[in-house]
Amino acid sequence: MMIKEHQQLFIEIALDAWKIQIDRTSKLIGALSDDQLAQEVAPGRNSGNYLLGHLTAVHDALFPLLGLGEKLYPQLDEVFVKNPDKSGLPKPAIKDLRNYWNEVNENLEKHFNDFSIEDWLQRHMAISEEDFEQEPHRNRLNVLLNRTAHLANHLGQLTFLKK
Repeated sequence: MMIKEHQQLFIEIALDAWKIQIDRTSKLIGALSDDQLAQEVAPGRNSGNYLLGHLTAVHDALFPLLGLGEKLYPQLDEVFVKNPDKSGLPKPAIKDLRNYWNEVNENLEKHFNDFSIEDWLQRHMAISEEDFEQEPHRNRLNVLLNRTAHLANHLGQLTFLKK
């Protein structure tokens, strides 16, 4: 196998892992009622709707981070990234969060499917060109791997909402 084929294989593995976690999370979110999502995943922990908003906001932040454009829902950052669940800030309706989740991830998938090997190995926007020369592993693919792990962690928490 040539280097390019190995790179393509590793990218396909990473994209498959991302898609599996997105699909599992979407399936769980679709199966949970609004009442279930409103519950804490464990006593004193985040609610399901907070985790849904948090994951949506974090995924939405991938657009500017990967150089794909602006966030679709920048208003989610204040509520779901910069503040804890019990901050008292008003949250969007769970129905809206479900729609935001789907829209953000569908748009990301379109971009991801269009990326070439070279696109995945480019720097992300949070690292300077100078630093990237020293640390080429800080690329778009690395971001995808980290966000996949982040999603898997919160999916594990969300499963506690199932009855």
